[in-house]
Amino acid sequence: MSDELTLLAEAGAAAVVAAMATDLWQATRDGVLGLFRRDAPDSAAPVGARLDEGAALVRTSAAPDDVRRALAGTWARELHELLRRDPACRVPLARLTAEVDGAFASGRAAVVLEQNNTARDSGTVFAVQHGDIHTTRRAGGATRQDPDDGPQ
Repeated sequence: MSDELTLLAEAGAAAVVAAMATDLWQATRDGVLGLFRRDAPDSAAPVGARLDEGAALVRTSAAPDDVRRALAGTWARELHELLRRDPACRVPLARLTAEVDGAFASGRAAVVLEQNNTARDSGTVFAVQHGDIHTTRRAGGATRQDPDDGPQ
């Protein structure tokens, strides 16, 4: 039984951290919180905070896969403890894991990139998420963007 719980916890942790910073994140997060809420209703807030911290680390990291690998061990332990305390969580965790894995297999889990730019006091914002943007200032403050420089 312990080996089964360990394998399920590891698979669940892999699914949770894989979903971080993707379109699947909110539903996965809600599913994990539901499991912990079943076990101990008061544990949802601290678990949610740890999930959000991990997702923020993945989202802002230059090496998100490294962060996911580091977080997987932590979440495997958390989920294993949950399964040990409440074996009835096995079925919903297995279902959540299968849903996340299935979404990745079908290509429905796109990475979510968020960018917020604000220009104030006559400022100008030049923003790009993928690629480069090259701008040139001309006399009088006019700016020209070269459309051949990639996505803008």
